[in-house]
Amino acid sequence: MRKADLVALIADKSGVPKVDVLVSLEMFFKEVKTSLAKGENVFIRGFGSFVVKKRAKKIGRHIKKNLAIEIPEHYIPSFKPAKIFVDHVKLGKEPEGDYEDDEIEE
Repeated sequence: MRKADLVALIADKSGVPKVDVLVSLEMFFKEVKTSLAKGENVFIRGFGSFVVKKRAKKIGRHIKKNLAIEIPEHYIPSFKPAKIFVDHVKLGKEPEGDYEDDEIEE
């Protein structure tokens, strides 16, 4: 599924125009990227966690030149799915409940 497919699916199920769904989805992506770039993790209950992982410096190899090169320490984004998310995927079923039941802070 591509982003356009996801936008169309959400728009069809929610009745919200595709343009508004696309804007919301893009803002979600932007905020997750911004938070991770600042070193802040993003936790979404029932879905998973977007976290920043630190990779230690290490020695790598340049295969063509057979040289040892130092790879400096760096940070990478990572996603860890929630247990309920993993269980749904394992069982191959859709999540139960309505979207309106979730707590939303304004």
